[in-house]
This record gives sequence, C-alpha cells and structure tokens, in this order.
Amino acid sequence: MSFIVYPAIDVAGGRAVRLRRGERSHLRVVDFDPVGLARRFAQAGARFLHVVDLDAAFGGAGNDAVIRRIIAEVACPVQVGGGVRSAARFDRLRQAGAARVVVGTAAIGQPALLAGWLAADAGAVVVAADSRGGRVVVSGWTKDGGVSLSEFARGMRDAGVRHLLVTAVERDGTGEGPDVAVLEQAIAAFGPGVIASGGIGEVGHLAALARLTRHGLVGVVVGTLLVDGKATVGELNAVAADMTAAP
Repeated sequence: MSFIVYPAIDVAGGRAVRLRRGERSHLRVVDFDPVGLARRFAQAGARFLHVVDLDAAFGGAGNDAVIRRIIAEVACPVQVGGGVRSAARFDRLRQAGAARVVVGTAAIGQPALLAGWLAADAGAVVVAADSRGGRVVVSGWTKDGGVSLSEFARGMRDAGVRHLLVTAVERDGTGEGPDVAVLEQAIAAFGPGVIASGGIGEVGHLAALARLTRHGLVGVVVGTLLVDGKATVGELNAVAADMTAAP
C-alpha cells in the first residue's frame, strides 16, 4: 500500500489560512487565493488534496463556492471536511466532486447517518479522530466527544470505516513533529487505514513515521511546512516513496 502525502488547505473567509492547535485566535492568512494554492499543489505533483472548511467547522455558513472551484480546477482527487453534520452537506460535497468527505462530529452524534454513508460508499468516507489529551474532541475541536481515542478508533473499525484521520490537536500547526504515541494508539485500535495529521514541521519529521507504515499508517496531512515554503510537494512525495519501499 502506497503512502500518500496530503497537502492541506484550510479555508476561512474565502482565504487559505492556518491555525495553531486549532485555536481561532491564532489564525493567520497564508494565501488570499486558496484555489490558486490548490492548483500549485496539484501542478507540483500532489496525489490527493485535503481541504478543510474552517468556517463550517465552527458552525458558520461555510465556503462551498471556493471548495467547488478547488475540486473543479485540480486534476488530483480532493477530500473535504469541516462541518459535515448532515446528509445534505455530505451529499452536496460529493455532488461537487469530492472524492472523500471527512466527518467528525457526526460520527459520534449521528451513528445512523454514518452507517448510511458507509453502506453507500465506504471508500468515500473519512472519519476524523481529533485527539487532545487522549480524548476525541468535536465541533471544531471545541468540545469533548465523550470517548477516548482508542475506544473511538475501535468503534469506527467495527462500524466498517476504512479511513481514520488522526489529528494530534496539541501539535497541529506547531511544526514540533508528529505525536507518534497518539498514532501508535490509534493504529493499535483501528488497524490499517490511519492517516496522520499535526506537527509536521520539516521533511525529516516524515522519517519518524516510517516504521508506522508497516503497521497501518497510510498517509500524512501536511500544511504549515508547505505553505511556509520549507519543503515542496515533490520533496515530500520522494520521502513518502522511500518510506513505502523500505524493507
């Protein structure tokens, strides 16, 4: 199974932004044209893009028009998350061309809705396991989800989820490196299909994930490293290829 690097584009107010540890008070604009940023990532060789509608995640109106343009203007597939708490929004994103839709809060609060999405096309569903202090957090990382990361991961595996996106909230946007212990915990409970997110601040941080690819880690979301110009998509893809090829 190949290891995929997912360049991340977080959208708020029609702009590409980055947060630090999920806190809106630490929001910074990194590009006034998220569609152009997506095109550059795709042209640089991105195999998959990861787009988050932060306004929708925090309960706002969302950026559907921007997301539709991103999907329409890049050749690579796109997975989209942020505020997907209803069948209508899930269907709207799929109809816009999203290859996968990321759901978080709905996976905990609306199990019947999740079951329906999985039954229709399990490959199109990514469940977000956003972790803070070993607990899953929901509603834009503002509320405790009432379950531990391990328990949640096991439940999602048993429900038939194929893709589990694990974000160590404390590391997100910090560049301090991935939280390997959190990822190990998730992989032990879920098995193959885990995508890492949070903390990648240099190319060498990917090496810390290499051994986890043998146990079920299949990808990593990278945002700050790319938008700050500290690495290119090509460089990260080359490291990913080496990780997959290593014995």
